[in-house]
Amino acid sequence: MHGLPKGLVFAIYYPILAAIGVPANLSVIFILSRERCGLSKCIAYYLVSMAVTDVLVIITAVILNRIVGIYFPMTFLSITPVCRASLTFIYGVRDSSVWVTVTFTFDRFIAICCQKLKMKYCTEKVAAVVIATVCILSCLRNIPLYFIYEPSFIINGVPWYCGLKSIYYTSPHWVVFDWLIVILNPCLPFILILLLNVLTVRHIVLASRARRRLRTRSNGENQNDPEMEKRRKSIVLLFAISGSFLLSYLLVLLTFLCVQIANVSYFSGSNYNESNFLLEEGGFMLQLLSSCINPFIYAGTQSKFREQLKILVKLPLTLVFKCFK
Repeated sequence: MHGLPKGLVFAIYYPILAAIGVPANLSVIFILSRERCGLSKCIAYYLVSMAVTDVLVIITAVILNRIVGIYFPMTFLSITPVCRASLTFIYGVRDSSVWVTVTFTFDRFIAICCQKLKMKYCTEKVAAVVIATVCILSCLRNIPLYFIYEPSFIINGVPWYCGLKSIYYTSPHWVVFDWLIVILNPCLPFILILLLNVLTVRHIVLASRARRRLRTRSNGENQNDPEMEKRRKSIVLLFAISGSFLLSYLLVLLTFLCVQIANVSYFSGSNYNESNFLLEEGGFMLQLLSSCINPFIYAGTQSKFREQLKILVKLPLTLVFKCFK
């Protein structure tokens, strides 16, 4: 009972996350697939792929793992072989979601800062290949995780739940693999997105100054620049998505630094008041929250997306009205 308040927070948080995240991301997939938001096919490919991976993260990590684990323990999903496969797939789709965000940031960096490469790289064909590649590699990279788990206990010959094997902490091979996993997510994506955004901001500032001086000299006055206004929406979308990612994964990165550098170990048990466990679980909660944020970013930054969203919300009411009519 001592840890009930914290457990109650988790029990409320995850259902709310699922109730918001699944319909929000499905709405994004439906709206952007209709290609009526004024976005290029290249950008739409990345945004749809992010929505697809995000909804898979919510279904697997939030609904099937957290919610089922809290409200329906000892189900078929808790049997060790199923638990192993589920956790492996969760890590795979999680990493896919992260690296699709990285590739989107890189695509926008090329589009804004590298005009010579833009025509060749920023196309729907390249976007499809890049998205498929990072998703396949993310899933393949996590396959070894299937073999690091063992049953937590056995009842009537049936293995239940997943616990890490002791060899995972002592074997040099698994230690290297663990470092590789954490470097590839969240360390490297965090650094790449931060670096790409810094370089993009630097290029935008320099380009804006140069264009402003050129237009002032040619027109004799400082007028609005249609080209920069056109870029502004794309830039706001980029910074909003990448910025939310950085904030969501900051606690995960800090947790990793505490574990690896300060030599603080995780605590994975039923005591919700354990500070290390709360740090880990808090990072995981923010990590999952990032899978729900993008739809609200699109609604806040894209006027045409808001228009399509209003049509989608009114669609059920319209259909009901037509049926009664």
